[in-house]
Amino acid sequence: MAANYDRSGDSVGVNDISRISAGSSIKGEITSPNDIRIDGTFEGKIVSQAKVVVGEKAIVKGDIICSSCDFWGKIDGNFYVKDTLSLKDTCVVTGDLHIRRLQVDLDATFNGNCKMITEGEFTQLTTGERPSMYDIPGNEDNDETFKVGSSSSPFSTPAGSDIPEA
Repeated sequence: MAANYDRSGDSVGVNDISRISAGSSIKGEITSPNDIRIDGTFEGKIVSQAKVVVGEKAIVKGDIICSSCDFWGKIDGNFYVKDTLSLKDTCVVTGDLHIRRLQVDLDATFNGNCKMITEGEFTQLTTGERPSMYDIPGNEDNDETFKVGSSSSPFSTPAGSDIPEA
């Protein structure tokens, strides 16, 4: 009987799409090997090995990790997309993009940083490794210049008598 449910050779069916309908509100983490469609409100992390589609009235607070994404809604979080992120004309994005390809419609709103990555860097980012692309050249482990608790921090305030007069 289990052989009847093996759909590995089929294309994605209507029952293979996880969906959060308009009016629904969910907190937590979604992990799916299939497509995900969000039309409601979601707070947490969304992980899909396939495509994520976020509708016009959807609100997401958290990160989206997926193979590709079509985004019409609002998000306060980061994207980690293995292939293509498509920001549609009604979207409002506040967060960072770590993507391979980016498509942006004219009226899309994006506030954050964008980093173009390879598939290998996507794998490193999503498995918790720190890819070499985020290393700062010349900032070795023995460099005390910008470490927290270092007395030579560029943000430290000089002692009372050491403040220069204007």
